[in-house]
Amino acid sequence: MNGILPLWKEKGMTSHDCVFKLRKILGTKKVGHTGTLDPSVEGVLPICLGQATKVAEYITDSGKEYIAVVSIGTATETEDADGAVVASDLSPKHITRTEIEAALAKLTGEIVQIPPMYSAVKVNGKKLYEYARKGIEVERPERKVFIREIELLDPVQWYEGETVSFRIRVACGKGTYIRTLAVQIGEQLGFPAHMAALVRTSSGTYVQDDCRTLDEVRALQEEGQIASILRPLEDALSDFTAIEIPEELLEKVENGQVLPEHPLLDTEEALVFMNEGKALAVYRKHPTKLGLMKPEKMFPLNR
Repeated sequence: MNGILPLWKEKGMTSHDCVFKLRKILGTKKVGHTGTLDPSVEGVLPICLGQATKVAEYITDSGKEYIAVVSIGTATETEDADGAVVASDLSPKHITRTEIEAALAKLTGEIVQIPPMYSAVKVNGKKLYEYARKGIEVERPERKVFIREIELLDPVQWYEGETVSFRIRVACGKGTYIRTLAVQIGEQLGFPAHMAALVRTSSGTYVQDDCRTLDEVRALQEEGQIASILRPLEDALSDFTAIEIPEELLEKVENGQVLPEHPLLDTEEALVFMNEGKALAVYRKHPTKLGLMKPEKMFPLNR
């Protein structure tokens, strides 16, 4: 079984839970997810099966879109609604749409984030949440992330109350923490804040309408129709330029040989060699040998 299964991860499960359940449903061990979603988050989670597990990293690295609820007035230890409150400002607030949109504009483009203590980022070989659970505070590395767009979704002109909430749509690159972004929005507005809810609406080329729940996947498998929802691994390579392999290079590419660099790699980061509509290999410039290229991924033609 090879291909990409667009899964709708429901609340209450980890991404690993989904993989574990799908191995049992589909009767196959070679199953991998394409980016962790917290248990309280639902949304698009492409699952790679068989040979498609080789392209999981490309989907993980691709752009994502989310709809989040930002809550202004309280901050939590986890930066989302699951954590204990660590700061609050319950003074009466009057925040205009213009003020919020100005804050969102300042956080669009390349920004710096510090990962939350309750996250899977590793410091000195341990995940941050392991330190957090023991009450140990460690220095967290800054990271640059790219926010392509943030849109305020609510059609109102002002927000009033001791706490206020609003919905945003975020289109972003890999490594972005939306809960940290919610805290940063609060900082721009001058108040403690956290992310009250989150849904991932797209991952790479996959959107909500493409997805099936675990129960739907189970039903399709029992009906022998699971192949109807599987997408080819070539989907995950759509960001790269693809060319048909010249006949004289077919055997060399099949064997994963280092080859003279293709002229397209002067401007492209990677090149996908195709044979009759199927991806055979992803090639990049050789890291140490000038003028040559080497395969990064190989896919058997008889899959």
